Amino acid sequence: MFPPGTNPSQDATGASGGVLIPTRFVWPYGGRRVLLTGSFTRWTDHILMSPVEGCPSVFQTMWNLTPGVHQYKFCVDGEWRHDEQQPFVVGNYGTVNTLLLAWELDPRPAVSSPEAPDSRRNMDVDYETFQRVATSSGGALQETTSRISESDIEVSRHRISSFLSTHNAYQLLPESGKVIAFDVNLPVKHAFHILYEQGIPVAPLWNSYRGQFVGVLSALDFILILKQLGNHGSNLTEEELETHTISAWKEAKQQLSRQMDPCGRTFQRRLIYAGPSDSLKDVALKILQNEVSTVPIIHSSSLDGSFPQLLHIASLSGILKCICRYFRHCSGSLPILQQPICTIPFGTWVPKIGESNGRLLAMLRPNATLGAALSLLVQAGVSSIPIVDDNDSLLDTYSRSDVTALAKDRAYAKIHLDEMQIHQALQLGQDASAPYGFFNGQRCQMCLHSDTLQKVMERLANPGVRRVIIVEAGSKRVEGIISLSDVFRFLLG
Repeated sequence: MFPPGTNPSQDATGASGGVLIPTRFVWPYGGRRVLLTGSFTRWTDHILMSPVEGCPSVFQTMWNLTPGVHQYKFCVDGEWRHDEQQPFVVGNYGTVNTLLLAWELDPRPAVSSPEAPDSRRNMDVDYETFQRVATSSGGALQETTSRISESDIEVSRHRISSFLSTHNAYQLLPESGKVIAFDVNLPVKHAFHILYEQGIPVAPLWNSYRGQFVGVLSALDFILILKQLGNHGSNLTEEELETHTISAWKEAKQQLSRQMDPCGRTFQRRLIYAGPSDSLKDVALKILQNEVSTVPIIHSSSLDGSFPQLLHIASLSGILKCICRYFRHCSGSLPILQQPICTIPFGTWVPKIGESNGRLLAMLRPNATLGAALSLLVQAGVSSIPIVDDNDSLLDTYSRSDVTALAKDRAYAKIHLDEMQIHQALQLGQDASAPYGFFNGQRCQMCLHSDTLQKVMERLANPGVRRVIIVEAGSKRVEGIISLSDVFRFLLG
């Protein structure tokens, strides 16, 4: 028998690793001792369920499921029971089992770009068909949302909007620094090596023939290239990658995405950028509405836009830093800053009882394959995935930018995506002497669900940080994720 909330290292089929979906099981009909069993435990092991604090007649447990259909039932005080309020199936011998569908992400190939990635910012899943069996919510949100005053929210939003509207992108420019751009004729291999060496996730692209910035190259491009190399039907070979230019890759990517207009012509994505005189609010909205992580700040003294100058790469973290700095000594003017994040309707959370907002938080085990992680990053349109142990305690994260570590010593040419495991891939970008799971620098930015919005905003304002992971105190069990875009969509209403 398994104690409450623990998972064995393998799923019901015996396959280890892969995508896991945290699912909460509830027995709300009383009893003294309630056990759960199902196809995901091979019907041989039993999971002890715990009574909910303050509701002794309600028992619950959390279990990680692989995507697919599962059957389960409860043993209540020695008697087999099924939940009559949930979908169920009847076996050949009259056995009745409750039915659960753990939804899988869209398995169809998805191709997106840094300029306009897949519209699914989070792992959206429709749970209505199965009566909200597996749900996602914001922790104690159901119980405490009423504590937030709508007037406090509106006052805070108005003041933040006014600040962003009256300050421009010049505020984002550092006193000193460098901005890296790539010529479109640079070999892709060299470009990704530079991204890794410089520790940057994205770089604008310069077309010297046209005298314009024409796009960006990001870690997502490298992910798509690696997936192409691993595709036996691909025309791109490792030998060609050595000389393949950025321009050639972008053309191949357009063919791959098959984004054609009704006349059969290739659809050209336009570069998303901002000017230094644009307001911070306009810059933030461009990032949110176009679902990109950064926008170049480009200045041209000519009316026709010729001779452009690349000044900066703007991100939501830089804008958030301006907000934190401006309101640091007058935080009282923003009432929502002292609200615990569990009372604010944003972010993606693991399932809670009675909540259903259709947003799923998926995690991976260290022994999941690199190929599974890359597919999840692309299909789900997320920038990072928590890596957890058997108890869902946070070990590390795997982000899109981590893939550039494969450019080191041409590691991409020596591995197979479906053979390399996540913990091995993470070691490529870490000091060989550092133990796996060691939290160093900004790899894992964590907070508690009781932390205030102000504390989370200050964490997210650090350069390079795009999300914080909410964990349980002590165990570091993952409870949710809050991203920069989550915060800005809430602040801007």
